[in-house]
Amino acid sequence: MTTATLQPLSRPGVLADRIPGSALLRDVLLVAGGAGLTGLVAQVSLQTPLSPVPFTLQTLAVLLTGAALGTVRGAASMLLYLAAGAAGVPWFAGHAHGAGGPAFGYIVGFILAAALVGELARRGNDRSIVGTIGLMALGNAVIYLVGATWLAMAMNLGPAQAVAQGVTPFLVTDALKMAVAAGLLPLAWKGVTRTGR
Repeated sequence: MTTATLQPLSRPGVLADRIPGSALLRDVLLVAGGAGLTGLVAQVSLQTPLSPVPFTLQTLAVLLTGAALGTVRGAASMLLYLAAGAAGVPWFAGHAHGAGGPAFGYIVGFILAAALVGELARRGNDRSIVGTIGLMALGNAVIYLVGATWLAMAMNLGPAQAVAQGVTPFLVTDALKMAVAAGLLPLAWKGVTRTGR
């Protein structure tokens, strides 16, 4: 057995792990901050005839939150966003709140997407542009899957109609959001590396 096999496996971690201070307080603030950011950008909302689901900046916030916070904190942040909105906090798109409606499945999908993106980022896939695009594409796919399925059930749509109304209209704007994330995350890691954190 060589010495190399006795070395513990290193875990790259996520950006949030580099923030100093009390872990519990840091995690609570980060989870609340991720939910708050998602609620804030949800108000950048545009309803069009293309879909009953509005165009928002939510998915960018969700995927960046997942990547920056990691699996558990990212999912907890989106769970807080969903639970508070369902309980009456008016921070869904267009100041909406409550459970249900055609777009609610996308919010459910945020939890799973943040967890998936957070896990991939924890493994180091957010350090490069290509890796970031890959994890963002997978996160978007999860949101589309859950959201379009919910949309189909809520509006009694067939699969092709659900894709036409719940996925296709958002492909271009979500590609632009992925491009933004692909620039931001590797840049943030370069900054962290330079400061030695």
